[in-house]
Amino acid sequence: MMHYEELLRRTSLSKEELLGLSQGNSIGGAPAEFMRLPAPPMLMFDRVVEITRNGPRGRIVGEQDIHPDAWYFQCHFRGDPVQPGCLGVDAVWQLIGLYCGLNGAVGSGRALGCKEVEFAGQIRPYDRLVRYEVDVRRFTLLKDSGAALAIANGRVLVDGELVYTIADAKVGMFTGIAYPDFPARSANSKGGIMKQRGAA
Repeated sequence: MMHYEELLRRTSLSKEELLGLSQGNSIGGAPAEFMRLPAPPMLMFDRVVEITRNGPRGRIVGEQDIHPDAWYFQCHFRGDPVQPGCLGVDAVWQLIGLYCGLNGAVGSGRALGCKEVEFAGQIRPYDRLVRYEVDVRRFTLLKDSGAALAIANGRVLVDGELVYTIADAKVGMFTGIAYPDFPARSANSKGGIMKQRGAA
């Protein structure tokens, strides 16, 4: 098991380590409400090959191996299989949330939007490798509220060709909004406008 302090120094992560982060059981000494990645099949990358930190800026790069039996090729679309573009955008949001956690943010990650998304190509069943390059231009820990915010630009490449760009993708990390007792009905079992517990 990796210790939390080691995680904060890592410059790459393996598939097994990402799976552990999605299950919430692989980091010793992690703070309460430590971030959690989506679990497969929604986890959109197989490894993280680069993590760099430079104050409020940084970079994180993930890679995804493409397989013809991926769940989305079976339904999107019959007779015309293509990876949904929204999943590429979600991969960028996932990496931004991971970057926040790797820089000391706690809480649940939530995508807060982006400015522009442009699609110049597609990802098909017999492509081999998707690369998600995310350049974080601002990361902020909001110590008073316990929240964090990151804004980044993303590039999605398939087998070396640029197919999507995402401008100013935003992710926030918020404490007190997790729903760990699902499917029980409890304080956080309904959605709507997010209200952080204890926030003014």
